[in-house]
Amino acid sequence: EVQLVESGGGLVQAGGSLRLSCAASGLTFDDYAVGWFRQAPGKEREGVACLSSSDDSTYYRESVKGRFTMSGDKFKNTFYLRIDSLKPEDTAVYYCAVDPVWRSWHAFMVAEYDYWGRGTQVTVSS
Repeated sequence: EVQLVESGGGLVQAGGSLRLSCAASGLTFDDYAVGWFRQAPGKEREGVACLSSSDDSTYYRESVKGRFTMSGDKFKNTFYLRIDSLKPEDTAVYYCAVDPVWRSWHAFMVAEYDYWGRGTQVTVSS
C-alpha cells in the first residue's frame, strides 16, 4: 500500500519561501506521477505541480509558474515542492498524491490520483 507523508508547512511571511517534502513508500509502479495539490478554505482542491517518474518531467499550474519548483529523489522516495515569493493566496493545505498510471493529461485531475497524504498546512501572513 502506498503511503505518503507531507511535511514542511508552517506560518510564513509573504515573500518568504518554503520547501515541502513528501516521503513516499510503496511506489512499485512502472510509470507513476507524484502531484502536489492544495485546498484553501471553502475552495476546491487544485493541482499545482506534478512530476512524472519516467523522465522527471514536471508540470505546473499556470498561476504558480516561476514561483513553484517541484523535484524528486526517487532513490530516497522523497518529493519536494519549493515555493518562493509566497503570497497570502498560497495559504492552503498542501497534499502530496500519487497517480499510479500516469498519462500527461492526468496532470491535475484529482480523480486520477489514487493515493493521498494527510496534507501539510501552509499559512502565509500579509
